[in-house]
Amino acid sequence: MRLAEGRVEALELRAGELEGLAASRPPARPFASALQAETVGVIAEVKRRSPSRGDLDPDLVAGDRAAAYERGGAAAISVLTEPARFGGSPADLSDVVAAVELPVLRKDFIVHELQILEARALGASAVLLIARALAPGALGRLIDAARAHGVEPLVEVRTRDELARALDGGAHVIGINARDLETLVVDERVPLELIAHVPGEHVAIAESGISGRAGVEAAARAGANAVLVGSALSTAGDPEQAVRDLTGVARVAR
Repeated sequence: MRLAEGRVEALELRAGELEGLAASRPPARPFASALQAETVGVIAEVKRRSPSRGDLDPDLVAGDRAAAYERGGAAAISVLTEPARFGGSPADLSDVVAAVELPVLRKDFIVHELQILEARALGASAVLLIARALAPGALGRLIDAARAHGVEPLVEVRTRDELARALDGGAHVIGINARDLETLVVDERVPLELIAHVPGEHVAIAESGISGRAGVEAAARAGANAVLVGSALSTAGDPEQAVRDLTGVARVAR
């Protein structure tokens, strides 16, 4: 998180500029409603590198990849903007927003409201907030800040306690990560078990570990509204078809 804090210091010098850019943006494309369909929505991720796997596609062109995902039927796009571990940048986010008509999620280590303001200024519809990386008070403040700036907070959890904190903080969109961020080990049972505890009126997203249609079908049976798929799509030779292969799975109501 120290790297994220260093980037926040740079944003402090641009606060006025970011406020002006954010104010000039049209309303964000709806994120939550895009994931509330009769089939499991696919949030397709633009990611060059992974801490667990190293380089995935270092020469990936963010806008082109996102456009292919959209043609394949993705419900939303996730963009890694963290530079050190994932090889991303804010420019990737703005390029994707310009290339597609879908809602776009900024995925990063968000620790300060200025990062949310920057996301809004770049055209994001949603931002990722990781519950275990934020103190309870900070999580609630950033959820409120996201709403104040017109973007949807997607709160990522991995335990019942983190889920309770997210719900208490007012989160409506909940992501359950199969990957332990400390060990990087994936346990596909975690989201399948925890999704059942997400209230039915909320949006539940299964994250990590999904590489094919069988994973989407398992998430659907658990009651997921959507899946977030990163590495499997970022390494696909035909990203449009790779997304299409994951779509159309009927979801089961929680």
